Amino acid sequence: MKLCHCGSGLPYDECCGPFILGTSLPPTAEALMRSRYSAYVEHAIDYIIDTCVDEGRQKIDYKQTKDWSERSRWMGLKILSVEKGGVIDTEGTVEFEAEYEREGLKDVHHEKASFTKKDGRWLYDDGQVAARTIVRSGPRIGRNEPCPCGSGKKYKFCHGRPS
Repeated sequence: MKLCHCGSGLPYDECCGPFILGTSLPPTAEALMRSRYSAYVEHAIDYIIDTCVDEGRQKIDYKQTKDWSERSRWMGLKILSVEKGGVIDTEGTVEFEAEYEREGLKDVHHEKASFTKKDGRWLYDDGQVAARTIVRSGPRIGRNEPCPCGSGKKYKFCHGRPS
């Protein structure tokens, strides 16, 4: 039994899985938020795009979103607050933090996301991303140390060279 990525403690097949597969719809804005996080973990980019309002779909770069999803190691979702967004509401807000690691750097995507219900279906509308300091997860490599790639060159002449 694989637990759901969203942190609900439920099995994936009983939580976000059916939403991502399209066999059911998230009943609340929070459920949609959790399933969108799981979609990033599962690299289900079509689901991420399909759960945006029409205006938002056109703004998404498919390749860039797929790259971020696939090159990141997703480490957890934390729901900070939920305002409205219930079964009978037509709009809601979910503030969350999604922790991930990419290229040796840990980061937290902190966002206050707005959701709208159209024709009985919750959709991501917009979000305000909070700025956050990135923390290196591995040791810092000095310019004059050997490059960790094994080339035998100093780091500054190999992967530490500015582009």
